[in-house]
Amino acid sequence: MKVSELSRRTGVQVPLIKYYLREGLLPPGRATASNQADYGEDHVHRLRFIRTLIGTRGLSTSATKEILDAITTGQEDLHQVFGIALGVRPTKMEEDTGTEQSSTEREPEPEGLVDARKLIAEMEWDVSQGNPAAHTLAEVLTALSDLGADIDWRGLLPYARLADSIAEVDVQQMHGERDLLAQAERAVLVSILLEPALLALRRLAQEAKSARHFGGGRPGEANST
Repeated sequence: MKVSELSRRTGVQVPLIKYYLREGLLPPGRATASNQADYGEDHVHRLRFIRTLIGTRGLSTSATKEILDAITTGQEDLHQVFGIALGVRPTKMEEDTGTEQSSTEREPEPEGLVDARKLIAEMEWDVSQGNPAAHTLAEVLTALSDLGADIDWRGLLPYARLADSIAEVDVQQMHGERDLLAQAERAVLVSILLEPALLALRRLAQEAKSARHFGGGRPGEANST
């Protein structure tokens, strides 16, 4: 197919496709003339994955290229690729420019982060020190403490156990794919694209449980006219 057809199939504009070709994110097509090339289904698949990483996940071009290079060369395993996709592991460019502080430059961890580390240790989770989710958890714990809520890191353990079960389902979803590109694509899908669905399911379940425990009306009455 021509580049115009590739654009139509993927929803990516032609100038952007040419940019990805120049940057090496997308492999060149089969040359048919001095300024023309033919593209196949592999290009469609890869371009859709690029669009997901950059457009949906919000990765930079350099981080996306690192993931694609790792997949192409087989130099990284799925765990490492997954780490970059989730923003847990720094890209090579970030490591080379020294964006992370050295251990001597780091300030003492705030109390919320200390508590977050306690929860992580209690769950026996082997996670990266740079995982931004730990800092998000720390902010929530700090806010709960500031509000005088009686929920500390121990109170979040039931939620952590549920999250652990969900993560197990996520990982199981990645098995059985034919190659690393398909596995990486699946990893992004189950970890990023399904998050709104998980939140929606929680909200639906919360309403159902609230109606069962506290509501006096008939099931579904809130939706009736």
